[in-house]
Amino acid sequence: MTKPASAVQSIELDCADDSLALEMTRWLSHLRAERRLSPKTLEAYARDVRQCLQFLCEHWGASVTLRRFAALEASDIRAFMAMRRADDIGGRSLMRALAGLRSFGRFLEREGKGKIGALSAIRAPKIGKSLPKPVPIVAAKRFADANERAGETRDPWILARDAAVMALLYGSGLRISEALGLKRRDVPLPGAGDVLVVTGKGNKTRMVPVLQNVLALIQEYAAICPYALKPEGPVFVGARGGPLGPRIIQLTMERLRSALGLPDSATPHALRHSFATHLLSRGGDLRAIQELLGHASLSTTQIYTGIDSERLLEVYKTAHPRA
Repeated sequence: MTKPASAVQSIELDCADDSLALEMTRWLSHLRAERRLSPKTLEAYARDVRQCLQFLCEHWGASVTLRRFAALEASDIRAFMAMRRADDIGGRSLMRALAGLRSFGRFLEREGKGKIGALSAIRAPKIGKSLPKPVPIVAAKRFADANERAGETRDPWILARDAAVMALLYGSGLRISEALGLKRRDVPLPGAGDVLVVTGKGNKTRMVPVLQNVLALIQEYAAICPYALKPEGPVFVGARGGPLGPRIIQLTMERLRSALGLPDSATPHALRHSFATHLLSRGGDLRAIQELLGHASLSTTQIYTGIDSERLLEVYKTAHPRA
């Protein structure tokens, strides 16, 4: 039997009976093993369903049983969503909560534990689309320059490491987890290759090109790193030789963006946005960019066309004599 997720073990019996808690455990195990959802998504789904169970317990004045949960009505779901909205929860979080509940409901239906039609009767909340804020080209290059931090007291190998990570985020459009998840054997030496095999969301692998100057930065860091970088070990290590955590790179960018006069939106993930936006603005094919980013759907990538259009309109308004 698959080991239950830790998020499920925290469910208290005063809000759900044993049978419902067991089904929730089996559902999360199914999502992890069969759907290969990320641990963060599993944790969020478990938290959302647990919050719903706790609300229903108070709403009904009794512990939530499997039979009672299967008989949910649309008014119960609307009441739960209204309670979450009153707590200033955004539309995106509400949409995720509804998605988690629907997933759990579909699982119960497939297992013959009841059909929760009320979940499909609820409309997903509307959310406003916000465009990612890319980092300007000049600033993105400065993030990948260790000399920008020449006045800091940190070891030179740490400065070289951080510069190499940020060069990789901007140069190949990787998620920070993808960059920090690379093994030493995954990164070719300069001149020996120009492609990385990256493991992204859902353990899906993809091939992405890597610039030779980015490989040179990684090699410069590896050459002065005080720890032996084993082929099967991480290419980027922390101050004590263990795997490098994303928070270190986030803090580094916070310090640099302050020095460069950039807004709070200049994050490691913004370098990934910049990669896509700058490719598109220079004639990159949208389908190719989708593959490079590892997006499952083209609609996810199409948000970058909005950024490019916004930039074109800004140029028009500032440069056209009749604007």
